[in-house]
Amino acid sequence: MRRIGEMIYLVEDQPHVREGLFAFLTSMELEVLCFGSASEYLAYVRSDVSACLILEMGLKDMHGLELQRRLAGELGPPIIFISEHGSVLSIVSAMKAGAVECLTKPVDYEALLMAIEAALAQDRRVRQKQADKAKLRERLCSLTPRQREVFSLVVGGLLNKQAAAILEISEVTLQIHRSQIMRKMAADSFAELVRMAVKLHIPYWRAASTAECLSSSKELLNR
Repeated sequence: MRRIGEMIYLVEDQPHVREGLFAFLTSMELEVLCFGSASEYLAYVRSDVSACLILEMGLKDMHGLELQRRLAGELGPPIIFISEHGSVLSIVSAMKAGAVECLTKPVDYEALLMAIEAALAQDRRVRQKQADKAKLRERLCSLTPRQREVFSLVVGGLLNKQAAAILEISEVTLQIHRSQIMRKMAADSFAELVRMAVKLHIPYWRAASTAECLSSSKELLNR
């Protein structure tokens, strides 16, 4: 289930519930870090650790849905909500916002373990996707300005001769650039190169500047 370095965050303001869940989870050899309030968790929160969050829906200092909203847009951990009497509306809102599961108290331990497994798997997928995109950004930044121009044109569906005419270069020269682009981007086929362009949101008909590439790469790597 868990891989080395993965963390389970538990935010629960009822001490007896928090202690009981902590005892169970650690007995399952899971690494758990507990918080007694949303503010405590927010003061600690970090995005560089693969994790999932077990979150009490009805925290006294901040409703669980509000904390979920605050974490949205960051590389926040997948959330498993627990609640004594969460309303149907709250549960639906939580699930629509991306919660992995909503469990009622007393928590069914088997269901909790299944939810944790699903949440950690989801977090791995998201992190891998981010890492893959960062690698693509680095490859994009290795292209020369002219190669980025060629990249934008050919993935936009232009024939070699059409792209060459726009750039006022020979078709042979364009084919050389295209071959170098394939090599630098580590694309095994043109179809794969197009998929890379889609993932990178490469604008057709114009090239991104080196500064934009480097900025985007740093942003992705720092998330």
